[in-house]
This record gives sequence, C-alpha cells and structure tokens, in this order.
Amino acid sequence: MTAIKICGITRREDADQAAALGASFLGFVMWKNSPRYIPLDRVRSIVATLPASVTPVGVFVNPTADEVNAATDAGISVAQIHGESSGWQGGLMPGVEVIRAVHLAEGRPGAIEPDVPDRRVLLDAHDPVRHGGTGQTIDWARARLIAQARQVILAGGLTPGNVRQAIGEVRPFAVDVSSGVELRPGIKDHQLLQRFIAAAKETV
Repeated sequence: MTAIKICGITRREDADQAAALGASFLGFVMWKNSPRYIPLDRVRSIVATLPASVTPVGVFVNPTADEVNAATDAGISVAQIHGESSGWQGGLMPGVEVIRAVHLAEGRPGAIEPDVPDRRVLLDAHDPVRHGGTGQTIDWARARLIAQARQVILAGGLTPGNVRQAIGEVRPFAVDVSSGVELRPGIKDHQLLQRFIAAAKETV
C-alpha cells in the first residue's frame, strides 16, 4: 500500500485527525518564510502525542546542521531538505534520516535535480521561491521513470480528486499533500483529509 504524508501541520487537531485516519508521515515546516511555518515548541508538544505508527518529518530549506539537530531534539526523526546548500552535511545527530526534495530535470526524462544518489527522494514541482506547497502538479509519466529506480514520495498538486490517478500512473512509495487538503495555509480541512487518505488507501 502507498504510504501517506500530510505536510504543513501547524495544529494538534489536524495532526490527531491525520494520524487517526492512517497517515504514515506528518510534515512540520521549519522554514520561517513559509506560511505553514511552525515553531519548535509547538512541534515538540504535537509530536509528543503522536502514535508510534506516525513518523514526524521536519521540512527545511537550506538548513544548518544545528537547525536540523534542534528539530531532532524536539522529536523530528526525518529531515526533508529543500535547496542545494550542503551546510547541513557532516554535523547531524546520529539516526536522523534525510530525504532530499528534488524536481524533474529540464529536458532529461528519468533525471532529477539536484542529482542526488539517494534511494528515497521527495519529488515535487520546481519552485525555487516557495519550495513546495504550490498546488502545481508534475509530469506523472516522467515521475514514473524516477519511481522505477527510487523510492519516490510524490508531491505537487495532489488532491482527493486526483490522488488515485497519480498513484496508478506513478506507483510511488508515498504520496505527499499539503495545499490540497487545506482551508488555508497550515489549516487542514478534515473532510478533505478523510477523502484524500481514503482515496489513497483504496488505490491498489
């Protein structure tokens, strides 16, 4: 079954609802320029009550190792890193999994940028300003080529109305949604959450 990541969590009630519905990952945006930014003290309080079946993911843009480590100390166990800076490398606390955010390489089917060697990547629409949460879909046929060689977490414009098709065409390891289940940035619509997760789970 395709795993499900709900990103841009800012409220405990949204985290609890997503977990109860069967989300595997919850994303907490650590980048202060995002409308979905959440401070570490709130991350810590929400993560402390999550069931063991849910993995908390910190979402960063060009972070330092200290920033990732502070989030790890607050309970984050996976660092999803956007941008091309390598300033975080070499100083992370032991046991932190890193997932790089990548996009489809221009004019090169089957290639990604940045061209990282990682087995698991988050594949999203390319937006060097907003770094995700744009509601823009990507070319699923090209995404499928990536998913044949890597564990792809598919993001970019997913909604309750298109997630079945996306899973069927790409066959990703997981799907990632943020704006597609929101009332406004950082505030989730629980009916849309239910519909999205149900649709993803129903797709074989």
